[in-house]
Amino acid sequence: MAAIKFLKVLGTWRDVADAARTTIRQDEGTKEPSSKWKKRILLAEHSPIRKLMFNWKWIDLPYWVSVHFVRHKFGIEHFVSTQRTDRTGEDRTEKTQDAPVMHECFANAAELMFISRRRLCTQASPETRAAWKLVIDEVAKVEPEVAECCVPECVYRGFCPEFKCCGFVNTEAFKAQIEKYHKVG
Repeated sequence: MAAIKFLKVLGTWRDVADAARTTIRQDEGTKEPSSKWKKRILLAEHSPIRKLMFNWKWIDLPYWVSVHFVRHKFGIEHFVSTQRTDRTGEDRTEKTQDAPVMHECFANAAELMFISRRRLCTQASPETRAAWKLVIDEVAKVEPEVAECCVPECVYRGFCPEFKCCGFVNTEAFKAQIEKYHKVG
């Protein structure tokens, strides 16, 4: 099973707030934004949230799960360990799809929320959901407001847009998750 080796946060909420102030023709501020303000700007998905960046690395991520994540390409960069025979000394044609790789990413807060909509959905593979949950659990330790906004598509939209719905939208847990997602302050 994959593990997260590290999570770093690059940029600060002060950077986000100053960029937001720039967009409304105001000078930089001096106070740290409140938790309520953070959640509101995240829910609004205003562009300054892209100044908050996250860097993490999965260790022993199955190759096929890594492929699911490299499909995401806006607001994120991927660095995946090679399977090239000339670099590893191992015949790459002997590798299976579940061969472990290291997969490092650098992404902004907006992209974390977007990826969550796809990869926390029960239509995603359980292994992919588990790998993404590792990231969001680490984010929650340092930026809880960001983690609170990392929800599956059905919670984000208020309904399931999938062709084959899992039925979660018909549960009390769904209603509770939407209420928590919308709660500000």
